[in-house]
Amino acid sequence: MSRLHVVSGKGGTGKTTVAAALALALAADGRRTLLVEVEGRQGIAQLFETEPLPYEERKIATTPGGGEVHALAIDPEFALLDYLHMFYKLGSAGRALKKLGAIDFATTIAPGLRDVLLTGKACEAVRRKGKDGRFVYDSVVMDAPPTGRITRFLNVNDEVAGLARTGPIHNQAQAVMRVLKSPQTAVHMVTLLEEMPVQETADGIAELRADGLPTGGVIINMVRPAILDHEAVEVAANGQRAAVAKALSQAGLGGARRGGMAERLVDPLLEQAREHAERVALERAQRAELTGLGLPLHELELLTDGIDLAGLYRLATDLRKQWPT
Repeated sequence: MSRLHVVSGKGGTGKTTVAAALALALAADGRRTLLVEVEGRQGIAQLFETEPLPYEERKIATTPGGGEVHALAIDPEFALLDYLHMFYKLGSAGRALKKLGAIDFATTIAPGLRDVLLTGKACEAVRRKGKDGRFVYDSVVMDAPPTGRITRFLNVNDEVAGLARTGPIHNQAQAVMRVLKSPQTAVHMVTLLEEMPVQETADGIAELRADGLPTGGVIINMVRPAILDHEAVEVAANGQRAAVAKALSQAGLGGARRGGMAERLVDPLLEQAREHAERVALERAQRAELTGLGLPLHELELLTDGIDLAGLYRLATDLRKQWPT
């Protein structure tokens, strides 16, 4: 069965990067994944260091074991043209409407229609089968809108209710919702170990659950490594000057007595250590909040040199190790 993985998160959490890494992870062992972008930012093309994506599915990466990642930037105007051609056979007439600006007008004044078109294209890819009767893609990963808009974006039935209660648009929305509320779909949240992203994650998950949309996991991004062990953090937090001075002296950094080199290093080092201890305590509290959500937690390390293609594959490998098979 093909599956749809919807990736959302507060702005600044690295949502697009995580979606790309997940697509690579799910394409391991010879599988095929489609990575879908719906916000028109061309973030996927930048991550994979390729040309801007057109409105067509194209292969952008391979994985060890012969897997493939394909990508698609869904444009609502082109999606509407596809829709008009599919249901109303408006080929050249549809293109004429685009030239007149009617397509842009329709998707602007009816945002519910826009969301149906965007989600509908992804759901069609999930359901699509080849001539051999097998699903074309093992997984479809959607780089979705941020946490604050994700529930409304996915709950297309409510959005379309004011547009059409019968007919092809209504039927399309119903078909989309059957996929979005089925076991084929999982909505994953990307967050950081910081108060605001964690709170938005909790609020977003509560909204998804209230609307009956299936939640997947929480992916904690940009996790910084533990520099000090628990005992060292406690020493730093309690400001044990004598113990730190003695340790510095034993390391050959001068005398521990007042005025000695080791003693002069104590205060600036303790200040940095205190800041580290505060951050560790904050992150521990935020991790506990996330654990309380009752969803699987996955963690991705902070890549201090930034994200390039090699870094993206590294994150995908880490994610693959944690992801359920």
